[in-house]
Amino acid sequence: MNLLPTLALLTAAVLLVPLFRRAGLGSVLGYLVAGVVIGPFGLGLIGDTQVVLHVAELGVTLLMFLIGLELQPRRLWALRREVVGLGALQVVSVATVAGLIAYLLGLSALAAGLVGLALAMSSTAYILPLLSERHELTSRFGRESFAILLFQDVSVIPILVLLALLGAGGEAPPGWPALAAVLGLLLAGRPAMGLVFRYVARFAGQSGRELFTAAALLAAVGIAVGLETLHLSASLGAFLAGVLLADSEFRHELEASIEPFETLLLGLFFMAIGMGINLGLAAQMPLQVIGLGVGILLLKGLVLYAARRLVGGQAELARPLAVMMATGGEFAFVLFTVALNAQLLASRQAALLTLGVALSMALAPLLLKAHDYLERRRAARQTPPYSTIDDPAKSVVIAGFGRVGQVVGRMLNARNIEYTALDISPEQVDFVRKFGNKVYYGDAGKLSLLNAAKVGEARLFVLAVDDVEASMRIAGLMRRHFPHVPILARARNRAHYMRLRELEIDMVERETWGSSVTMGKMALHNLDPGQDVERLAELFVRHDQALLERQQALLNDQAELIKVSISARAELSDILQSDAEQRAGLEPDRH
Repeated sequence: MNLLPTLALLTAAVLLVPLFRRAGLGSVLGYLVAGVVIGPFGLGLIGDTQVVLHVAELGVTLLMFLIGLELQPRRLWALRREVVGLGALQVVSVATVAGLIAYLLGLSALAAGLVGLALAMSSTAYILPLLSERHELTSRFGRESFAILLFQDVSVIPILVLLALLGAGGEAPPGWPALAAVLGLLLAGRPAMGLVFRYVARFAGQSGRELFTAAALLAAVGIAVGLETLHLSASLGAFLAGVLLADSEFRHELEASIEPFETLLLGLFFMAIGMGINLGLAAQMPLQVIGLGVGILLLKGLVLYAARRLVGGQAELARPLAVMMATGGEFAFVLFTVALNAQLLASRQAALLTLGVALSMALAPLLLKAHDYLERRRAARQTPPYSTIDDPAKSVVIAGFGRVGQVVGRMLNARNIEYTALDISPEQVDFVRKFGNKVYYGDAGKLSLLNAAKVGEARLFVLAVDDVEASMRIAGLMRRHFPHVPILARARNRAHYMRLRELEIDMVERETWGSSVTMGKMALHNLDPGQDVERLAELFVRHDQALLERQQALLNDQAELIKVSISARAELSDILQSDAEQRAGLEPDRH
């Protein structure tokens, strides 16, 4: 058995992919470069890339299964306008422009249309993890990006089916048996697969996770192979299997079981694509390859920006959306392969297009970094001046008028206690003012603003800023210049709590502490309604406060801090046991 190719694949992935992720260039590009390095146009450690590609195509199949699992009806309904509207807008507009250019350059109408659709695709494997890392998935542009990617992923299915109907690759188009199989799958697939998974869960038990994983792979691959034998796409079969299980009780277990295989095999797929990148062609035509890669980014970005603006999107929304979606996508490689097998593209044309898409994926992180830099410059120029505070001194000054500061302010309003509210976010200030609240825009970490807010005459300063370092800077400023003003501070966590206490701030409240204790009491009561959860919570809170005081004294001694934290668990158990025994001894004998 020759394990050298396997060793080369794993070594290249382990060495290169972490470097690319660390550099912010994404794992997809790392896999592509790893494939180039070990492929026939690199070091030549692997010659037959088709063997690797056939195995790695299972990764695409599993990716479509996971996409199907995400398509819960409720989620689709919530995103219906974005998915159908924006998704179709992006795909149709980019595909039309790119296809027209390809047709004018000499491709046939069918080939130009396929190239246009392939170039309209963006990389789900690159964009979604990036949005998650940047905490932008829940932003409006993040939701729109997800909706467009979702439409693209789903649109690949009818594209592949349409190619099969047109006889792409010389295969017979699907007929009535294929349609009957799809209808049968939609009607009976979910109960049948549910029966299989319940059988596995019942007889395998807790120790049979590997059997559940095998059943999940069987569902995805089995249906994919079944439809493929009927001249339909294997991706369509896997996608339908995922959709059928999207609302089942097994959904999360299926995702956890499949995802490691999908990630690894999808990585192999990208490496196989990288092995097929013709470096010789890139050396022969460097300007064409670079021009194609840059042209893909510019074409997709400009077309989507213009289209989004035409349907009412603000420039602040259209810009990041266009930049994020400008990259080429992994499904372009799949469609180029189909076009090559169907003889719609010549080998040299497919290789050049593959190089262009790969280069666009390589340049996309650099484009995003340039966009972020320009946005920071633009924001610095457009930042409004701090508000002028001309009100008389108030009893309370609140720094940070977000979710915590607003609750404090509402309670003060209920008692007709006037306050001055400060917030560093102009968007937050504008939003809060719409509801009739008077809040001033400014940085409470600036002494000039604190003086303008007449903090020195306040009876209480509420520090409700959520950024830890900004909170510490404001607290230090208050202690130095207004030591006589009491401070009520919000702490993000234990470490922040102890840092605030180091500044001799006595009134510090951990923001999630109260709700966490309440949820703990509810959990205990739900499990055992007869126990005295109030007494238990009282002892727990008292013990935790004492532990905080001990940890405070050891704040700069990491080793001792760890020891105290570990021993505290056993101490709490002893305290609860001792209290239970003592209370049992005080209860009257009922016999």
